[in-house]
Amino acid sequence: MTHKLQDLTEKIYNEGVRKAKEEAEKILKEAEKKASQMEEEASQKAKKIVDEAEKKAQETKMHVEAEMKMALKQSTTALKQSIANMVTMQAIEPATDQLFSDKKYLSELIVKTVEGWIKHESTDLEVILPESDRGKMEEYFKNQLAHHLNKGLSLSFSKNLKSGFKIGPADGGYVISFTDEDFNNFFKAYLRPKTNELLFESK
Repeated sequence: MTHKLQDLTEKIYNEGVRKAKEEAEKILKEAEKKASQMEEEASQKAKKIVDEAEKKAQETKMHVEAEMKMALKQSTTALKQSIANMVTMQAIEPATDQLFSDKKYLSELIVKTVEGWIKHESTDLEVILPESDRGKMEEYFKNQLAHHLNKGLSLSFSKNLKSGFKIGPADGGYVISFTDEDFNNFFKAYLRPKTNELLFESK
């Protein structure tokens, strides 16, 4: 009887141990499965973060490169323009300075302009001259244009005008300007493209 009871006890013990082991193995497998899933999820999240960071870095790089190319192109264009202007003006300015310093030539030009204007327009005309030239040119024009001055032509002098002259209707509706700056700009508009071509044409 004692032997049977011992066998039964041992059988119950072994059965309990077996079930406990099976339950432990089951729990361990589930834990390992969950750990594997968590590791996979963490790996995927990390990869996604890295991919997004690389994408943003690439976009930033492309944006910076585009901005640098644009800035380089603009600065190169501005530099070329500055060089072309300098070369053009060095060619133009001495000639226009000489032209406008020749008071005889300038006076004849004004007289011809006035006479040409009056042939097609009213004699109600105003000629504006530099204040600095009043002493040299006022008497000359009073003599040369006396018959026009008696018919509505007027002469005025302006401190804001440095060289050349301006001419227009006496009512001040508009004026046509003949100054060294006007001539410089006029010739520069024609010469600058050729200057650019000569300086920067690709060989």
